[in-house]
Amino acid sequence: MDQTQNPLGTRAIGPLIAKFAVPAIISGLVSALYNIVDQIFIGQSVGLLGNGATNVAFPLVTICTGITLLLGIGSASNFSLALGRQDKETAVHIAANGIALMVICGCLLCAVVTLFLHPLLVAFGATEQNLPYAMLYTRVTALGIPFLIFGTGGSHIIRADGSPRYAMVCTMSGAILNCFLDPLFIFGFDMGITGAALATIIGQILSALLALYYYVKRFQTARWERRYFRLSAACTKAIVSLGVAACFNQIAMCIVQIAMNNTLRYYGASSVYGSDIPLACVGVITKVNVIFIAIIVGIAQGCQPIIGYNYGAKNYRRVRETYKRAVFIATAVAVLFFLCFQLFPRQITSVFGNGSEEYYQFAARYFRIYMFFTFANGLQPLTSNFFTSIGKAKLGIMISMTRQIIFLLPLILLFSFLWGIDGVMYAGPIADGAAAVLAICFVLWEMKQIRALETQQ
Repeated sequence: MDQTQNPLGTRAIGPLIAKFAVPAIISGLVSALYNIVDQIFIGQSVGLLGNGATNVAFPLVTICTGITLLLGIGSASNFSLALGRQDKETAVHIAANGIALMVICGCLLCAVVTLFLHPLLVAFGATEQNLPYAMLYTRVTALGIPFLIFGTGGSHIIRADGSPRYAMVCTMSGAILNCFLDPLFIFGFDMGITGAALATIIGQILSALLALYYYVKRFQTARWERRYFRLSAACTKAIVSLGVAACFNQIAMCIVQIAMNNTLRYYGASSVYGSDIPLACVGVITKVNVIFIAIIVGIAQGCQPIIGYNYGAKNYRRVRETYKRAVFIATAVAVLFFLCFQLFPRQITSVFGNGSEEYYQFAARYFRIYMFFTFANGLQPLTSNFFTSIGKAKLGIMISMTRQIIFLLPLILLFSFLWGIDGVMYAGPIADGAAAVLAICFVLWEMKQIRALETQQ
């Protein structure tokens, strides 16, 4: 299919973004429901310790998401760039290698987590009180890791193949099933936190099966051949090079989550809140923020095929226009979430179960201080994904690391040492603001280069 026939190169940018971004956003939101619904039902049934347990287990989810993005975004970005160059053979080889790597990495991670579960949860910040709940929950959810990586990672390839709605259905079906099974298992069968975990992996299995069906019956670009699935060093390197920025961002988040959990556990013990209240509150706030991040990442992922194809086809005007539209949409969403976090922190927290007055006080302060720069938090992930989409992986990695590793982690350690548990709160907005400014500087420089290429044409 040449550029004049492919809608990525011809259709109006606004409707095109809507076509690809809306299903990606819905997929991200529905995927987030796995953790949010679990958190709500666990909070209502188990209480504060249950919320703390899911927070302690959350770094493992972030690691899985990092691997999913490494292989999913890396495969999809290379796939789109190859299609833009009219190199269909390379595109299919990349997609097949990405699928094979998802299966291998999912099984390996499942084995590692199962073997080293207890020391991992202790390292993630578990307390004596919430560790038993975290063990029960994570021992079951670890079995779903291969299905999670295959189903969610595969949705990126499905979207790049021109089927964003089917990619959305893959994720949505599993999450909806999880929503129905959670209350049934937790309350109906009186399985508690184990029931929430079991409902989660059943939903993940359904999503993986739907993705497998697409690959077998509905893949559009070309027919699969066995030779495409033989791992190639060149394909693996290409996938990793363009997926590593998105992966690093998740791994950085994981590192920050672990550092924050341990910091809150240590300094919380010497505060009026104790260790378990901060861990439970941060667990709630992290899950709520996942909704915001899912929307922003969905916008970025929806723009990836458009930006990748047009950059490969040297249609630079459409590349610039797509990024500008994405920034406008993401900023509008960010402002809305900023207002919610500032105006309704107590109401949001109460959805996830009841607690003491100190619990609500800490949650409200954390929302208002730590999340203060939410209105600017769309810029960094959008810009990182932009550079990945045009094949500039190093810049994508650099930007993906700014907020979490370069700014937030050192500030958490320094400020908590100086001001205790309050220091953790103030580290967040400073890191967010600095990351947004740096992202703006990088993208302005890149837009200047793109205009120069456009002028040469």
